[in-house]
Amino acid sequence: MNVLGFGDNTVDRFVDRGTDYPGGNCVNVAVYTRRLGLDAAYLGVFGDDDLGSALRAAVTAQGVTVDRSLVRHGTTSVSTLHVRDGDRIFLGYDAGGEAVRAPLPLTPALLAYAASFTLVHSSVYSRTEAELPRLATAGPLVSFDFSDEEEYRTPDYLDRVCPHVDLALLSCSHLDEAATRALLAEAVQRGAGMALATRGLAGAIAYDGRTTAAAPARTADPGSMSDTMGCGDAFVAGFAVSLLRDGWSRRDAPTPEALERALHQGAQAAYHQCFVEAAFGCGWPTPAARTGGRDPSEHAPC
Repeated sequence: MNVLGFGDNTVDRFVDRGTDYPGGNCVNVAVYTRRLGLDAAYLGVFGDDDLGSALRAAVTAQGVTVDRSLVRHGTTSVSTLHVRDGDRIFLGYDAGGEAVRAPLPLTPALLAYAASFTLVHSSVYSRTEAELPRLATAGPLVSFDFSDEEEYRTPDYLDRVCPHVDLALLSCSHLDEAATRALLAEAVQRGAGMALATRGLAGAIAYDGRTTAAAPARTADPGSMSDTMGCGDAFVAGFAVSLLRDGWSRRDAPTPEALERALHQGAQAAYHQCFVEAAFGCGWPTPAARTGGRDPSEHAPC
């Protein structure tokens, strides 16, 4: 079993800590999968600036293979944040260079490479929608993160993506339970093999067209947490790895017991993520922090 993160990467700049960290939904899922014991790789585009080089090195240091990724001329995207009461608060976003933002087309060689994985994970931030039909028919299971933005929940968008994904991931902490269940049902009705909603402190719900399973969140004292960056991605990784270990495939849908077990494994992974700096640590001083005297070789724990 192995997992490929296909799509976005970014730098998460925590201004209150004066630290830049590696991140991005697809990078995070690959790293968390590797930490859970499966082989993992990342396929995407890195910028050729210093941030891109640091990000690539940090991902590689986690044991995630990146050798099929491209390096293009341009700047790396940066999300600016700070932490308040244990939660990460987004302050702004610099999308980076145009060439770096442009999607990575799946050439025949890259498609064959992606098809060698058990599961390929992508997201709305990866601009991979046009590649999903060929990816799905090539053989691997496909998971896709729809995030929480309404523009990615319109009927047209769901119809474009859902028929080509085996697992649709939806952030629903802003929805009540009835609206969450309705959205899961719509994703499956429009073609997704299964849909998972993460709801923050309200727990998570999964639905595959036959079975609905739910599990509570595992909560932590905000005063003991590092931050909530990556908790949703960690849940996804824990959920998917549990299903894969229980034999999930297109031929073998998860049993109700496997769904419940996966939800609890996802909650466990998300809980542990709350005590990790940013997505997976491995940070370095921001330019402002270096100007203020911090050693540029100083790194946050990995």
